Amino acid sequence: MIAVGVGVFGSLIGSFLNVVIFRVPAGRSIVSPPSACGSCGARVRPLDNLPVVSWLVLRGKCRDCRAPISARYPLVELGTALFFAAVAWFVLATVATGAGGTAQIVATILALVAFLYFAAISVALALIDLDTQRLPNSIVLPAYPVAAVLLTAAALTAGAPERLLTMAVGGLSLFVAYFAMASLYRGGMGFGDVKLAGVIGLFLGWLGWGPLAVGAFAAFLLGGLFSLVLVMTRGATGRTAIPFGPWMIVGAWVGIFAGEQIATAYLALFGLV
Repeated sequence: MIAVGVGVFGSLIGSFLNVVIFRVPAGRSIVSPPSACGSCGARVRPLDNLPVVSWLVLRGKCRDCRAPISARYPLVELGTALFFAAVAWFVLATVATGAGGTAQIVATILALVAFLYFAAISVALALIDLDTQRLPNSIVLPAYPVAAVLLTAAALTAGAPERLLTMAVGGLSLFVAYFAMASLYRGGMGFGDVKLAGVIGLFLGWLGWGPLAVGAFAAFLLGGLFSLVLVMTRGATGRTAIPFGPWMIVGAWVGIFAGEQIATAYLALFGLV
């Protein structure tokens, strides 16, 4: 039930993310002016701004001028709802806090807020990078203090300070690795990817070494496979610029959701566990 409630909340966040995805790359305010039709300029009424439902009721058209409204808007809202529900389920079911009673509840809430925040910026950054091949500092940089404060508080409240070591190593190691790649291969990777890598490293590292290793590797594996498919189907050439941010994000969530299991299974092949 908690996951369902978080999913409903996620649909509202998805509606807000639609604004972020459209306005932030253009350097516009995300709070004013209110949302309006891109064709006729009519302001969107509150009842027409309900996630997914309003788009279905209006049949994907503006109430005033009947101009079509992109299906991406309800898809982002629905996708974010499902994403938030999955994150809530994961945190509540699998994140061991190591504490009991009130401390465990507080630690779990802190971890849940942190990972929901990461889920929200993941959606925004992935779509912005696909649209513009940019990862805006205004979204990436605030994630450092937010992640540091929430995850540190969760670890200490749970009585698991060892998470702080893996979190710090994760953030620093991915930042340095991506910085080296961006410096050595200019044009192949942007410094927006470098800054995002540090954020991803904090979240993966907080979960442990397995998620960190799997999440870091999955980004290159999935991104490489996608690029190979594009080249083989002549959808791209060796010189085509393909945004890597979305694959970093997908890889990170593979590490979050299944990193521990994948790492354990891999080590088991060699009899190491």
